[in-house]
Amino acid sequence: MVAAQLSVPARGSQFWIRGFLLWMFTFLVCFLVVGFPAVVVLTAIAALASVVLQAVMPISAVLLVSGLVFGGLILGSVIPSALLTLRGVHPQEVTWLPWLNGNTEITVTSRFAACPLTCELDS
Repeated sequence: MVAAQLSVPARGSQFWIRGFLLWMFTFLVCFLVVGFPAVVVLTAIAALASVVLQAVMPISAVLLVSGLVFGGLILGSVIPSALLTLRGVHPQEVTWLPWLNGNTEITVTSRFAACPLTCELDS
């Protein structure tokens, strides 16, 4: 009974913080890996916007544009992470993220066309 009472606080603040940070890491990595073409387009648009704004406000155009881009990227990963954490969805409970909990099991084995001829040979 004491062990059961001690395991209850595991879902406390450390559980929520860890879940939030894992979600944020997952969203940032997915955006940078999967959305690489979007990053290239976003960088080109940001560079063009900073050049155009340089004529209007010469001192802070680059700072403004880079702050907006990085702020949008951070908010784009913080808001969904906070929503999923507040709903109680932990990244380790999601079935399509098996690499996150480190328990990946290979379910598909490779089969080659020559395997029936060569797999049983001893060298």
